[in-house]
Amino acid sequence: MVKIILMLRYLLYSFQVIIRNGIVEVTIENPSGYLTGIRYKKVNNILEGRHRSDNRGYWDIISDHCPMDRLVTKNFKVITRTDEIVELSFTKKWNSTTDYHKTVPLNIDKRFIVRRGVPGLYMYGIFEREEDFPDASMDHIRIAFKLREDRFRFMALSDSRQRIMPSTDDRSSSRARTLAFKEAVVLTNPSDPQLKGEVDDKYQYSTENKDNKLHGWISDDDAVGFWIITPSSEFRAGGPHKQGLTSHPGATSLCMLVTAHYAGKDFDTTYKKGEHWKKVFGPAFIYLNSASSSNDHRKTLWMDAKRQLNEEIESWPYNFTRSQDFPHAEQRGEVSGQLLVRDRYTDKGLVPAQSAFVVLAAPGDAGSWQRDGKGYQFWTQADTNGHFDIKNVRPGEYNLYAWVHGFIGDYKLDLNITIQPGNKISLGTLIYDPPRNGPTLWEIGIPDRTASEFFIPEPDPMLVNSLCLDEADKYRQYGLWDRYSDIYSHSDLVYTIGTSNYSQDWFFAHVPRNVRNNTLRPTTWQIKYNLQEITKTGTYTLQLALASASFAEVQVRFNDPDAVRPHFTTRRIGYDNAVARHGIHGIFRLYSIEVTGNRFEKGENTIFLTQSRSKGAFNAVITFGDKDVEVYKISRAYIVRSNNAPPIAWGLPRVRLLSTMRKRG
Repeated sequence: MVKIILMLRYLLYSFQVIIRNGIVEVTIENPSGYLTGIRYKKVNNILEGRHRSDNRGYWDIISDHCPMDRLVTKNFKVITRTDEIVELSFTKKWNSTTDYHKTVPLNIDKRFIVRRGVPGLYMYGIFEREEDFPDASMDHIRIAFKLREDRFRFMALSDSRQRIMPSTDDRSSSRARTLAFKEAVVLTNPSDPQLKGEVDDKYQYSTENKDNKLHGWISDDDAVGFWIITPSSEFRAGGPHKQGLTSHPGATSLCMLVTAHYAGKDFDTTYKKGEHWKKVFGPAFIYLNSASSSNDHRKTLWMDAKRQLNEEIESWPYNFTRSQDFPHAEQRGEVSGQLLVRDRYTDKGLVPAQSAFVVLAAPGDAGSWQRDGKGYQFWTQADTNGHFDIKNVRPGEYNLYAWVHGFIGDYKLDLNITIQPGNKISLGTLIYDPPRNGPTLWEIGIPDRTASEFFIPEPDPMLVNSLCLDEADKYRQYGLWDRYSDIYSHSDLVYTIGTSNYSQDWFFAHVPRNVRNNTLRPTTWQIKYNLQEITKTGTYTLQLALASASFAEVQVRFNDPDAVRPHFTTRRIGYDNAVARHGIHGIFRLYSIEVTGNRFEKGENTIFLTQSRSKGAFNAVITFGDKDVEVYKISRAYIVRSNNAPPIAWGLPRVRLLSTMRKRG
């Protein structure tokens, strides 16, 4: 075996730290901590040598204190140096005198690890805010890699999401036409003719935390792969369904650690003075592999990267890191239990919470895990019997949360869970009572927190990205919001209970309508239904579940579309901008609206849902937004009858009407 060699090299303006293990050679600028070179096989540098040293491999943070802080460090230290492993540390202490409003108020420790016989390097960071640091937001934290564009042109995100990518130059004004926003272009004269006419937008390459474990790029010329492997998402925030970027043209590969995309201002990334905070991000593994040059080298490299991912998962938590802030397996705990659902209006007994997502996250209210941008999170899916086992939990205090496919609402265990080293906590059997006040009269959609079951139109044939042709990804196509105005050119959506089919007749996003020359108007959807029996003195509940909202306002009226004051309004809600970012969900919201029986008529009734904001095409219900747009999506609708309705709320993945609950006794 080749030993690891660590050496320092002095250049004209800086030092370089070089680590070699006989397979890879890693070069890091000292003391900035910029990753400037990765030599592997016949590729002298995987990273783009035409870029400056601060634009090849780097950490950065988007903050209100500094639009783009690339976390330049000032000190270098060798943590470990043996024949088996080298771990390096690049650090900086924030100074209020010299750094105020120049860099993020943050102490930085960037770590690099190269191991003997391993084709790649591990990277992790320890970030800390002291109590006297000023207020700051850190909306995006990531590691970025700019690969050689002349070699790395093929991107792979999953088994089905792989493609040749356009270059940076292909997106220039001479080769592309900008669409509704700068991120989206149509390629008019790309260097690769097979890309002509395709749309490119970095948000089309987003993925959820639970799936964001492996992605990368392939150099066809060398049959070499560059992969980012994250075996654990414990340091990522926002829960398993939080979405983030992965890659974009320019052979750029991203390891997203925190991102407010698909959440916006509802995502808590603001740190206050007096609040101490410390967190370890990573380690992430940068894996390099090669194959013989053949027609199937892409498949070979991808399958090998998946194999390596499984090895890294089996090795988590890593036992070779040397920071005391990263606990090894024996210093962690475990939480197990069984979750059952009790819904007395649909099942007589308890039913297992099959495939429920169970989350350990910072203490908060039910559903707060999706807005938590600061703490550690650990999640799993329950089995067919509702059993769950969350392993390798860092010491700390948590709440346990869950949501169950097919049942509306959020579960929270009313108990703080304290994890200590070596703890194995069994919670036994837990019962989730979904919010309900009576039997369901009708419902639209499936409570799955997405709009996937609704009508997703075909894209404009002139605005297609071939990566999104798979049925599971068709919602990622550009411009689907405009298709509403094409389909409903003269009047808005009308849905009739018992006749309409939500997979064909319920548009996935409630957006404004373009009436002429880009003049946008609010839209009012109608739900028509029949009631043969009415309890005039009873209380009904309209439950609305929103999968996403961005600068939207949903107003609800019953049987009178011209009522000056709506029976209920969400007021302006949401920043997650999902529609514009080709997402099908953002921050989940649930509203339960009490309605007295005298508002209904025997026979035909109509509920009018108005999305009243129309300043921008993306004002709607289902978007993600941090732009001045307003959009909403209804993922399910239902009305319930009840005398003890929960607080008013509004939701997207479901609409249903519940009947009044009979008085007891």
